[in-house]
Amino acid sequence: MKLGIVGLPNVGKSTLFNSLTKGGAESANYPFCTIDPNVGVVTVPDERLQVLGDMYQTKKIVPAVIEFVDIAGLVKGASKGEGLGNQFLANIREVDAIVHVVRCFEDTNIVHVDGSINPLRDIETINLELIFSDLEILERRIAKATKLARNDKAAAKELGFLEKIKAHLEEGKLAKTFAEVADEEEQEWLNSYNLLTYKPVIYAANVGEEDLADDGASNAGVKAVREYAQAENSEVFVVSAGIEQELAELDADEKKEFLEDLGLSESGLEKLITASYHILGLISYLTAGEPEVRAWTITKGTKAPGAAGKIHTDFERGFIRAEVVSYDDLVACGSNAAAKEKGLVRLEGKEYVVKDGDVILFRFNV
Repeated sequence: MKLGIVGLPNVGKSTLFNSLTKGGAESANYPFCTIDPNVGVVTVPDERLQVLGDMYQTKKIVPAVIEFVDIAGLVKGASKGEGLGNQFLANIREVDAIVHVVRCFEDTNIVHVDGSINPLRDIETINLELIFSDLEILERRIAKATKLARNDKAAAKELGFLEKIKAHLEEGKLAKTFAEVADEEEQEWLNSYNLLTYKPVIYAANVGEEDLADDGASNAGVKAVREYAQAENSEVFVVSAGIEQELAELDADEKKEFLEDLGLSESGLEKLITASYHILGLISYLTAGEPEVRAWTITKGTKAPGAAGKIHTDFERGFIRAEVVSYDDLVACGSNAAAKEKGLVRLEGKEYVVKDGDVILFRFNV
């Protein structure tokens, strides 16, 4: 999973990236301090792995990972090359989802590129640049489809769709809101265009420490972002980039104590991971044994052969069956052998839909 962290300059974007990944991206009080996209890989916290590791006395624990890309701050006119816009837009096309950091805190020491704090204006600034960039993509496709449509009925049909989606964007709307009324064939076309405004978005409402305890409930900016996100089926999580920066320097016990002192049950990273798994429709299944305990990330609804293919294509190609036990049943029984005795280990075939927390051993033959 690859997430692009975006936002206007000086909203706390690189500070948050540094905190999440300890990646060392430069963070300073001026625009464009992030000139090249910084990439950091973060492990997904999963307490189940250590429990299984202890049970199997495993040699290695391998958690799932998320790749974060910190992308240069965007300004008005980015789609026309202002600031570092074109570079920003090229980098963001490669991610699975966008984490849009929105400033919801006042601080006279940190200048806002537009001179005042207004989360919805900031969101709309970036959305407009994404729309302009998508319109350029569509115009090139329309030019190509127009030539083909003279002698190709399928191309003529797609041309009609391209004109519709272009008109939708010209009204200032995002491609993903058009997708809500698109049929199956149109969905396939949309997927192939790789439009920026079609990507899932998670808003990171960046607040001061005082707004963390009530999850931003008393912050007018956070409330506005939540209402906006709900209308477009996006996710929101409240975070303080400054606090995350402090947490990044602590060990596990100190981190837990610090969070408790703040009245929090989880860090911003954990909130973000939950939101990203939810918006992308992802779950994790587990494999366990003495050599290795590992979490594998798959799309919800994936059948057993597809899940096996995450490990190796041969597993999918030669899939025979899956030996499955739920994590909760396995832990309650204390061992795989005990779970088998109680009939809790099942043999599943090609149509089995893998569930979050399934502990699976795949049988295959190539």
